[in-house]
Amino acid sequence: MTLLDLITIAVIVFVLFNGVLTVVLGVIWAERKALARLQQRVGPSRTGPSGILQTAADAVKLMLKEDVRPGSVNRLIFYLAPLLIFTPIFMLWMVLPFSSGLILSDLDIGLFYVVAILGLSVVGHVLAGWASNNKYALLGSARNAAQLISYELPLVFAVLAVGLLAQTATDRPFSLAGIVEAQGGVPYLLIMPLGFALFLVGALAETARIPFDIPHAEEEIVGGAFVEYSGIRWGVFFLTEYAGLATMAFLAAILFLGGWNGPFSDQFPPLQPLYLILKISAIILLVFWIRAPLPRLRIDQLMAFAWKLAIPASLVNLVVVATVVYAQQRNDWELWLAGGIISVVSIALAVVTGFIIQRRREQRLNQFRQRWAQ
Repeated sequence: MTLLDLITIAVIVFVLFNGVLTVVLGVIWAERKALARLQQRVGPSRTGPSGILQTAADAVKLMLKEDVRPGSVNRLIFYLAPLLIFTPIFMLWMVLPFSSGLILSDLDIGLFYVVAILGLSVVGHVLAGWASNNKYALLGSARNAAQLISYELPLVFAVLAVGLLAQTATDRPFSLAGIVEAQGGVPYLLIMPLGFALFLVGALAETARIPFDIPHAEEEIVGGAFVEYSGIRWGVFFLTEYAGLATMAFLAAILFLGGWNGPFSDQFPPLQPLYLILKISAIILLVFWIRAPLPRLRIDQLMAFAWKLAIPASLVNLVVVATVVYAQQRNDWELWLAGGIISVVSIALAVVTGFIIQRRREQRLNQFRQRWAQ
């Protein structure tokens, strides 16, 4: 490797890091404004036009704050944990395609790379909780590990179902760019609505967003794994959370919304990043809307939903997609027929899943009513 190669890599990493940082600042500002509108408030409005510089001012404040470290922590791991949390999220951006010709590394197994990297950030959370020598931090890290183990499975099954379905339309079904090309004019959201719902639930749990913010739960464990962190190190945890949200929205747009596909996107390639940004923004706004009205789940509700409902539903969805794809390849079915069968079965599974959730909710309410009546 020559000196020029090293300089090129350094420039790419520098530009990508600052790009991710800029995206995070924009997402935080958008969440503040969106939640303010949903809750009939004003939100940031004084620092810059429409408060757009408020997040940048907060970032400067965090960098200038004193870095307080308790005397009883494991110093090396305590300082290393924030880097171990952020690095996997940053590594995912190396394989995310922004358009048909704009991608840093177009891996043929990019889907497996994403699945492998997604679960690594929990190592930093566990180490941060253990190194802090604080019972609340240790509880938060244990909750984070349990939540990740529970919701990693439906997320992975939903992603693998996309790769299986892409085999019917492309020679590179496990490349992210190949998956976008395979969708063409029909996004996989219309073919696998249940898979998209399971991916969204898993993404919320992966990023510890409401109603899955149990690892943070300020009212219970005063902040979770990073309760002992302050200043810029606490800011790294905050940065990772929103970078993870943007990354999950990016993946959802690629896997289920057709990526950069849109009207005249083939004739005018500059439109491709614009379509992708619009789809990512729609997913992020959906996450903000979910946060506004929903309360935090209890830990038993979270685990029960994962192991009793989300994992079985995602496994059934994967088996259905694999069966239909196998039958399509054996019998030379038309692509629209295979997609239609998967869509009908997926919608039916989604309806049955919703019915089960509503039925269990009514049963629990009846139990509470009977208990209080006594």
